[in-house]
Amino acid sequence: MKVDNVKKIIINIGNIMEENKSFLSELDAAIGDGDHGHNMAKGFNFVIEDFNNNDYDDLGLLFKKVAMLLISNVGGASGPLYGTAFMEISKEFSGRDELNISDLEKILELSLKGIKLRGKAELDDKTIIDALQPAYLSVKKDLENNESENQVLENMVMAAEKGVEHTKEIIAKKGRASYLGERSIGHQDPGATSTYLILKTIKDNII
Repeated sequence: MKVDNVKKIIINIGNIMEENKSFLSELDAAIGDGDHGHNMAKGFNFVIEDFNNNDYDDLGLLFKKVAMLLISNVGGASGPLYGTAFMEISKEFSGRDELNISDLEKILELSLKGIKLRGKAELDDKTIIDALQPAYLSVKKDLENNESENQVLENMVMAAEKGVEHTKEIIAKKGRASYLGERSIGHQDPGATSTYLILKTIKDNII
């Protein structure tokens, strides 16, 4: 997959954030500030505007630009968290102009590492990590077992979706949602949901 293909996938992620901004903000309104969807859509709209006006031939520069625009334009915790993920990815892929399925494991690993470092959160804290970590582990296992590219992507999305469902069963331990304590049980985490939507968009644009 060349740089232009990666660029198209990120643009489509922005389109999905725009389509789902009200849904994500409604999830957030139940346990947080109520602006997650609108913040994500706003941040990715800046990315789309940049992509429509600039060409990139280096994946490192492409991912770094996404990181900077999300950190600068997405409010709340989401901008720094997703921005840090893209910044970690940009360091690894500097100088590269192509990705293959085996790179997906490294992309998810670096995203997880960056988000954990920035957010100081772990699995079962009812955050992005509850979708991202199962997706990473699924990809890692499937690549070790030489599963087909389509199967790797399908299983990744299923793992993330299960993680999102799991967030309904656990108490929030991070962010504004943590103030609710046990009252946060029963609510789907908006950050885990946006992560699932991002991973599903990646899958839908490759298969």
